[in-house]
Amino acid sequence: MEGVVTATGIDFSVIAPPAYLKHFVAQEPARVHHVAAQHVLSDETYRDFFAREAERGAEIIVDNGLFDLGYALPAERLVEAALAVSAREIILPDVMRDGAATLKASEKAACEIRALSGEAFRLCAVLHAADDDEWLRTYDAYVTSDWAGAIALPASRRPDPHQQLCRTRWLATAYLQEHGLVDDLLVYRLLGLGRTGHLELIEQREHEWISSVDGAAPVILGAMGIALLPEGPYEKPSTPRIENLGPIPEDRFGLVRENICVVRAAAGSTVKIAEECR
Repeated sequence: MEGVVTATGIDFSVIAPPAYLKHFVAQEPARVHHVAAQHVLSDETYRDFFAREAERGAEIIVDNGLFDLGYALPAERLVEAALAVSAREIILPDVMRDGAATLKASEKAACEIRALSGEAFRLCAVLHAADDDEWLRTYDAYVTSDWAGAIALPASRRPDPHQQLCRTRWLATAYLQEHGLVDDLLVYRLLGLGRTGHLELIEQREHEWISSVDGAAPVILGAMGIALLPEGPYEKPSTPRIENLGPIPEDRFGLVRENICVVRAAAGSTVKIAEECR
């Protein structure tokens, strides 16, 4: 499948608890959603919501569950989830900070998914590595494979005084650009907002080949009463995981929406929350 270049900015997929999908996640126009496979399989309301978004034209990307569950779901479950929401893409199993293990797991899952569904889905490989040499080897393996149609770069979670490609995402994307390593046939995605939050996206949107990014930070911080500032600084305190967030008070809904708008503005995206456009 051919890659997608976004000339109008990076699409931002909001991650929110299932109870708040219509309040914060619905898009106008419907563009790209990163969707948790385990919720698709276990939550009818969640599944129906994203199936409707697919009908409205959204590109649905099914994530493998590693970040939330601590392990990736098997191929047959990923295919089941993808079919349930008319997904176009599946993020393959990955292993944090281990390029060789991720490559092995991804190749195995890609073979199994193709055996189950042919070429119904674009397959996305996550670019993990222990060091920069491994990062470059793993990237080359993905680009030259016959199964990877997309590459996802994980968020940079901690400061890296050594300025490694495998630890600092904005350096990694700049390196790919400067060395002519971007493959026009691949889709490139960012997974999550990192330690500089939405401010990273101001730099990343210069790369028109980056298609999407997902994140829960604007929802979590808004629920906690913390506003994202358009020009920073970005200081994220200790926060609960999205599945442990609990009820969001209605008087915080406006702040959550403002935070989402700040992230989309930083990404150069003009997508709105659909509820606000009705």
